[in-house]
Amino acid sequence: MRSLLARLSLCALFPLLIACQPVETSTGNSSNTAEPAKPIVLKLAHGWPKGFPVFGESVEDYAALVEELSGGRILLKVDSTNKHKSAFGIFDFVKSGQYDIGQTASYYYGGKDPDALFFSSMPLGMTTQEQYAWFYHGGGLDLANQVYAKHNIEVELGGNTGMQMGGWFRKEIKSVDDLKGLRMRIPGFAGKVVAGVGVVPTNIPAGELFQALERGTLDALEWVGPALDLRMGFHKVAPYYYVGWHEPGTELMYFFNKDSMAKLPEWAVSILKNAARLTAYRMTTHTFAENSENWSTIAEQFPNVQVKEFPSEVMQALRESNQALLQAESERSEFAKSVLDSRAAYLKKARAWTRIGTQAYLETVAE
Repeated sequence: MRSLLARLSLCALFPLLIACQPVETSTGNSSNTAEPAKPIVLKLAHGWPKGFPVFGESVEDYAALVEELSGGRILLKVDSTNKHKSAFGIFDFVKSGQYDIGQTASYYYGGKDPDALFFSSMPLGMTTQEQYAWFYHGGGLDLANQVYAKHNIEVELGGNTGMQMGGWFRKEIKSVDDLKGLRMRIPGFAGKVVAGVGVVPTNIPAGELFQALERGTLDALEWVGPALDLRMGFHKVAPYYYVGWHEPGTELMYFFNKDSMAKLPEWAVSILKNAARLTAYRMTTHTFAENSENWSTIAEQFPNVQVKEFPSEVMQALRESNQALLQAESERSEFAKSVLDSRAAYLKKARAWTRIGTQAYLETVAE
């Protein structure tokens, strides 16, 4: 009964879902004696190890939801980095058609297309809710698809990490001088920003992060937040945990090979896209829940962790570096300017409501 009610609710929201449609057979008629159609089998690659918390789990959730909503007529064969061996290869896998679908973060592919940097999270930018509103109601997702269409890819949102922490540091940061030559794992546009104040940014796969920090190959790293950081063990070798500024709402994405999607019936494409949106919401709330739980654990069980804010001198230097880069990107191309202008305009409008809504509420009820 619960499953039936769930299906009826989904049908009201997404009437094109196969769960809401009459059953078709391999002969194209509704005879009960006809042979059922063979399932559609698609290959999906994601950028995390098998069973990786939250991110990897969300892909398994997606595959299960697609199978359920399709009544078993779409099956996703999911490959993790354990199988395909390329954490940052998802873009090429999907573009080439080696995989039909991928799950990853857009900002890993600035080297493939510089405009890809704008669609995960931007330093000092929109929060999760603000950015979701921009994607769905402010034209952000349309802009992202204009970028990826050049690469034979269509994208849907895949889940948000929420506010990310500013990173784990082996030594305390007291001034801008402490950042000079500091080797830090930090991807995307934020990597360019910190490079502007002397940091040496790098990006390495998740499975190599702890060892690099422990051995001193890295002096610092940012990963996500308590939801994922605590189980990675970073607090054991880098006790200074800084609050965030660089990724206030980082979005994962599902990549779909356009040729593969063109071969599918409309109902199948609808399921794949709507399931991505439903999974994105679940991953976003899952991350928040895990952040809350693990933040409590840090406070109670790991008193050696020192939560810090970057000095005002450092934040000012980061703002200046960020602004200079935004200006340079706007001058790079008309399209880049249109995306950044869109983000800035939406942020201005959304932030006015965030301040009088959420921020004012928190200040009002603060004890």
